[in-house]
Amino acid sequence: MKNFVTSLTLLSTVAGSLVMPAAWAGPYDGYTLRVKLIGGEQYEPLYTLIPEWEKKTGAKVQIVSSKSHFELDRELKQDIASGKIDYCLFSNHTNFAAQYVSITRDLKPLVPADFVAKFSPRVIQQSTIKGKLLEIPRHSDISELYYNKKAYDDPANKAAYKAKYGKDLAPPQTWDEVAQQARFFAKPPNFYGTQFAGKDEAITGRFYEMLVANGGQLFDKNFKPTFNSPAGVKSLSWFVDLYKSGAVPKGSPNYVWDDLGNGFASGTVALDLDWGGWASFFNDPKSSKVAGNVGIIRAPKGTSGKRTGWSGSHSFSVTQSCDNPKAAADFLMFITGFDAQMLEARRGLMPTRLDAQQAALAEFKAKNETYLTDVFNTFAAGMREDSFTPPLIPEWVEVSNSIWPELQKAIVGDKTSKQALDDAAKKVEALMDDAGYYK
Repeated sequence: MKNFVTSLTLLSTVAGSLVMPAAWAGPYDGYTLRVKLIGGEQYEPLYTLIPEWEKKTGAKVQIVSSKSHFELDRELKQDIASGKIDYCLFSNHTNFAAQYVSITRDLKPLVPADFVAKFSPRVIQQSTIKGKLLEIPRHSDISELYYNKKAYDDPANKAAYKAKYGKDLAPPQTWDEVAQQARFFAKPPNFYGTQFAGKDEAITGRFYEMLVANGGQLFDKNFKPTFNSPAGVKSLSWFVDLYKSGAVPKGSPNYVWDDLGNGFASGTVALDLDWGGWASFFNDPKSSKVAGNVGIIRAPKGTSGKRTGWSGSHSFSVTQSCDNPKAAADFLMFITGFDAQMLEARRGLMPTRLDAQQAALAEFKAKNETYLTDVFNTFAAGMREDSFTPPLIPEWVEVSNSIWPELQKAIVGDKTSKQALDDAAKKVEALMDDAGYYK
């Protein structure tokens, strides 16, 4: 059989009687690119493009891991500890990247400068650590406030709200107003005013952005924790009070992003601070009971007058141990190229490429897609005016892991807000001291 196949191949070459499919003659013919990618409803539609790259190059992409970013983060750290980095590309994030520097390849020698120039300078700056470009961003994230129009348009709700508060029912402009409306709408266990993610970096980030909106900060200039301030207590108490009042689902302390997206899509939540990637999902009747009744506004303001705006960019990085960095870079440029970013933009995600930003908005307007136009304009304004990252330090996730269990304890009533924040501050200070910040 082996001799027959060899003879057949030679015959094809000499006589031209058999023609190989074009995909077999790609620049990476027969190569398998091993990757670890973030999974979930917001992220996986992009991967439907992978067969196009495989056809173009002759390579195959093997997704060896697909998990939430929190689970993927833990896995990457285990890989670093064990020294087993047997894959070429992984999903990264501008807020996480500093902790993966030891395994990440500088992309400047691999990715042409004219390709990099197509991206927002701000996100490229956030993707560069100590002069090395360690990731190429796929889309930028910031949360804005989705609301259920049916709840707001209901005549009975309008009349009851006016009678109770002396003002017209309208989407909230402040976080105090969000809390008030959440309690007003709540009719557990069938309907809730709002919801929040209550564990992992999800609740740390939500607390952090509320803290900033209320005039506080995580650290002082010397990286001493300051989040146990009055602004911090007020911010944490916002979550505690809503949970205690029954305005959010009882499972909130264990929720992460998919729980929130599916919760709002179920039609049982009035207000949802959430990411752009859910926009199309929420307005699709195949996946959402609120389709056709989804409103979107800028994130509300805290007591300082500043809006919440915890932000960053999802991205892809190439490992230092990659056995074919050219193939990995080729795939990276394909999966962050114009067509790829347009696919994500059509789902409500904010492109990091400037050409895709302009093209997406023009496309929505041309098609008279008012919902996606509103989504895009709302998220674009948030990224432009309200966005801020957590400290871009290698210890960020460790800091978060010291904070969020204490936040969770306060939310479920095991500690007061002040006790929980004081205990978290002690842990964070010890962590930062061990890391050498106070020498």
